[in-house]
Amino acid sequence: MKDVETLHAEVDAASRRLTVLHAERLACARGCHDCCRDDLTVFEVEAALIRRHHGALLREGRPHPEGGCAFLDDAGACRIYPHRPYVCRTQGLPLRWIDDEAEAEYRDICPLNEAGPPIEELEPEACWTLGPAEASLAGLQAADGHAGERVALRSLFAHDPDPRP
Repeated sequence: MKDVETLHAEVDAASRRLTVLHAERLACARGCHDCCRDDLTVFEVEAALIRRHHGALLREGRPHPEGGCAFLDDAGACRIYPHRPYVCRTQGLPLRWIDDEAEAEYRDICPLNEAGPPIEELEPEACWTLGPAEASLAGLQAADGHAGERVALRSLFAHDPDPRP
């Protein structure tokens, strides 16, 4: 069975193809952090990866102020970029997902990347399809004995982000 780092590498390779395909419309770059919100949660297997590679930051550092992702630095760049969670690896791309119950397909894209052909007109393979990677993460999580547990990114820091006197 693959591990979370292998899955992240596969996601990176697949999303790189979409990044090249949509290069003219993607405004995302270092320091762009409109999608980096405070309410993100990750699978426990991804939280464990962050703990393993960024222990000093989690013990000694402070999270970014509330509202933005806890891992942003003062310039809006990601402090854990090589080990960022899956959800961060596909941000900005045209996304699509299927709601089997409603028998409908939905699509979305960051408002900064709306220029270009309407995402509703893109071929399915020109979008990142939500579902398969999440299922793989859920499988890794179950194999690791953590069922459906999710972890708030901010909770990984040892220091209270808003200490009270």
